[in-house]
Amino acid sequence: MTNCNQLSFEFSRADRRRVVAQFDGGDISSDGGLLLLREVDAQIGLLDRAADLLPDSRDPNRIRHSQRSLLKQRVFGIAQGWEDLNDHDRLRNDPLLQTSLGSSTTLASAPTLCRMEHRCQRSCAIALQDLLVTTFIESRRDDPPTELILDFDATDDPVHGNQEGRFFHGYYDRYCFLPLYVFCDSQPLIAWLRPSNIDGARGSWLILKALVNRLRKAWPQVRIVFRADSGFCRWRMLRWCENNDVDYVVGLAKNKRLEREAAPLMEEAEQGYEQSRSRVRRFGWMSYAAKSWDRERTVIAKAEHSGKGSNPRFVITTLTGEAQKIYEGIYCARGDMENRIKEQQLGLFADRTSSHRWWPNQLRLLMSTLAYVLVETLRRTALETTDLAQAQVSRIRLELLKIGAVVVRNTRRIVVHLSSSFPGREIFEVVHRRLCLAQSG
Repeated sequence: MTNCNQLSFEFSRADRRRVVAQFDGGDISSDGGLLLLREVDAQIGLLDRAADLLPDSRDPNRIRHSQRSLLKQRVFGIAQGWEDLNDHDRLRNDPLLQTSLGSSTTLASAPTLCRMEHRCQRSCAIALQDLLVTTFIESRRDDPPTELILDFDATDDPVHGNQEGRFFHGYYDRYCFLPLYVFCDSQPLIAWLRPSNIDGARGSWLILKALVNRLRKAWPQVRIVFRADSGFCRWRMLRWCENNDVDYVVGLAKNKRLEREAAPLMEEAEQGYEQSRSRVRRFGWMSYAAKSWDRERTVIAKAEHSGKGSNPRFVITTLTGEAQKIYEGIYCARGDMENRIKEQQLGLFADRTSSHRWWPNQLRLLMSTLAYVLVETLRRTALETTDLAQAQVSRIRLELLKIGAVVVRNTRRIVVHLSSSFPGREIFEVVHRRLCLAQSG
């Protein structure tokens, strides 16, 4: 079939003038903000170290694209919104991506990147998880913490093919994986892919133990708090926390016995609603132990009554103080972790686990997490006090990283001509200045 390339494209007139578009602009990229992410990566050394952890059995004399180049190409692409391997069949010619990888030639194709993903095995996946913790510790080197709250949560990762490890999950009503995430504030510590035919808390005890040992090795006196929803309320895990000086604040699924013991508090809330006709919340302390538990533990009861009726909630904790402050100020703050997971799932495509094999899918989850670390480091260290200080990944990408740029290269230098009308120019200048100061410091 004849391949006809249209040279120009006519559009409706603007101010009585013809509007004509042509694909003859030269080396132009839509990803000018990659320069910022490249500087962030250079400062924390994340992707170079990550690439060293991946196995590479290729013949060094026959390699065109290094392991580091392949991993950076994939992670930078995810950060810039290119979610699929197939995107790189076109993206490999992007001059800004080439520059970010220190190259001026065509980058790796989708099949080459796919082979890199398939070299991942369990050992390198564990090593990459450890790198996330190392990066977190290094980020606090100049400001050692006195308290760390570790947020554990599981989420569904829908699958639409016959991938290894896929199972139907009754709660989510679909075939999916069940990855486990651990965050401290906005920084990821663990992103572990799991099949969905397991208890949502499975493996979390071992991960908590490993994290506590690692973090206390860096900061022996740090106070650690384990925080999670009721899906992680397992009494042996709580006992381990008690025996190892780890505080916890964990949701406790309501049942008839808990509701019976909290009945006076619930009646008080209902009476308050009847008088004020507005939502009333009451908090109190109580002791509780299921039949299978080794002993009773302290529980915060929240009795809430509104026009929709009664809504009791329970949290088991070792923390002391005012019940309402612990519930609202500490436990409810775990909701921010759900936003971090959404950033990865929606903004950085952590759910693109469409490979047939298990460990390549684990690597895809981790590459999304590495991209998140880069953007989160940019947000935390260089966007403070700006309009994007609290922005999610998708907004940061849209307003800071997606910049039209003309790339001019010669033997002496590479000049990137950024769009003169870019709305985020002032923030870009602030970020560049702060990154330069951090590098010089």
